[in-house]
Amino acid sequence: MSGFSVSPVGLDVPALRSALQNPAHGAFCAFEGWVRNRNDGRDVEGLEYEVYTALAQSEGTAILAEARERFGDIDAIGVHRSGRLAVGELAVWVGVSSPHRDAAFGACRYIIDAIKHRLPVWKKELYVEGDSEWVVCSHGGNPHSHGASPHADHP
Repeated sequence: MSGFSVSPVGLDVPALRSALQNPAHGAFCAFEGWVRNRNDGRDVEGLEYEVYTALAQSEGTAILAEARERFGDIDAIGVHRSGRLAVGELAVWVGVSSPHRDAAFGACRYIIDAIKHRLPVWKKELYVEGDSEWVVCSHGGNPHSHGASPHADHP
């Protein structure tokens, strides 16, 4: 099984992992990205992710297809959260199964790097002091301030 999705709710990691079980595959690798409590010297109480969902799903699906072309016989799942997340919550999950570990490790790294670089996802850090700030994403998107949605003109 393979697929990419955006989820507004918490992720069921055991179910995701189970979906990648394949009797022809002997290796599994996963990446979990969690919300941390500190960034750039500031105490963070959470994050808010804004996602252009249709484009993110399309681009995420393309990333998984590229990984299959590059690493061969793999199954892969990627999920990125949207909405407000607290410290410690899972924000992104990538899992890959393959016949051997080299492909699983390589594909997992390729997928998470591509997700961080290419997906239309904007991140607002919510600080303990009560203020917030849109932060620059890896894909080069501009941060936004004053509570404006980074893609208010998108459905």
